[in-house]
Amino acid sequence: MAKSTDKQIVLASQSPRRQELLTQMGLAFTTHPSDFEEIDTHLTPEELALHNAIGKAQEVARHYRDALIISADTVVAVGQHYLGKPKDIEDAKRILRLLSNTTHKVITAICVFDTSKNINLSAVETTLVTIDRLDEATIEAYINSGEGWDKAAGYAIQGLGSLFIKKIEGDYFNVVGLPIYRLRKLLQKVGIDIM
Repeated sequence: MAKSTDKQIVLASQSPRRQELLTQMGLAFTTHPSDFEEIDTHLTPEELALHNAIGKAQEVARHYRDALIISADTVVAVGQHYLGKPKDIEDAKRILRLLSNTTHKVITAICVFDTSKNINLSAVETTLVTIDRLDEATIEAYINSGEGWDKAAGYAIQGLGSLFIKKIEGDYFNVVGLPIYRLRKLLQKVGIDIM
């Protein structure tokens, strides 16, 4: 059953994974994707994710007087490389080759913006994911599945991508796209207790 609150809850994202996780948490919410322009700078992965999450929340907050805006931004980093969504087949292959036989960081920043009080709270969660050695046949098969096209780093931990994950250290839901434990703690600070 969806948890209702005095405030409208707005998810500043069109991500089906984030919507599904909020639904699993039992929250009643609407979606309002942000038009915030994500930046690509020399910030650390954590700073970049936080900058983008706060920017998304602030952009959507302009449309609501008394609401809680929830936003998130995920950055995947392997070494000095930031891995976004694949642009095309060659880019998808490049990304999977970079991930092969490595441990990478998945960083998600979340922001909860209370528009009536003009308060925003944020947190950053980092999870380490170790990928098996991927041969060309595996890379080709995974790309052909079509699963990773709309996902940072070109794979889905909750789908076929799980088949080549050797180890995960940290919050699994962070890799899906929304660290729900951290989100629950932020929501408690603005007076919403989910349990």
